[in-house]
Amino acid sequence: MIAVITGDIINSRKLPDGWINVLKNALTSLKGKEKKWEIFRGDSFQIELNAEDALLYAIYIKACIKTLKSGDVRMGVGLGKKNINAIKVSEANGEAFINSGKAFDNLKATRVNLAFVTPWPEFDEEINLYVRLSLIAMDNWGVVAAEMVKYAIENDGMKQDKIAEISGRSQSSVSEALKRAYYTEILALEEKYRDKISNLIKK
Repeated sequence: MIAVITGDIINSRKLPDGWINVLKNALTSLKGKEKKWEIFRGDSFQIELNAEDALLYAIYIKACIKTLKSGDVRMGVGLGKKNINAIKVSEANGEAFINSGKAFDNLKATRVNLAFVTPWPEFDEEINLYVRLSLIAMDNWGVVAAEMVKYAIENDGMKQDKIAEISGRSQSSVSEALKRAYYTEILALEEKYRDKISNLIKK
């Protein structure tokens, strides 16, 4: 069981020069032995990764892109089996890739920037409701809030005073930014997703 994230950068032509490097750094920074990624058509990308990690990495990519003024990203996440191994992610095939394509194609119709399609319809209904609610916060992250979420995910478990040292901001500024980002609540959602997916895969 794997996950595939298919995404594109919203209004990439209006972003500051160098946005592609922000995306590349986000994809390169993602941890995980099974992870593979590819950028294509200029501003589109696809990542193959462990199913349990999919939501955390989607949140991380969104945070990285939203460190750019007016930056945002659309992502469709598909879970399932993989049929064909290929050097390029975009040439692979299987249930996860089909589901990711379905999730991505439905984004504009449903007017959301992140959605899941998995082999479990009841889970899809539940997780997509949670995701839509979390997007009320994530779609409105400012640059500073997004930057602090990025640092917090990269340094999992690190205390805010240490994040303040890394980011060059005060601890109070870091704390306030993470509160504005609803980071604690979004992490709770990520943990719930991880737990439910782990249990579904075991069945």
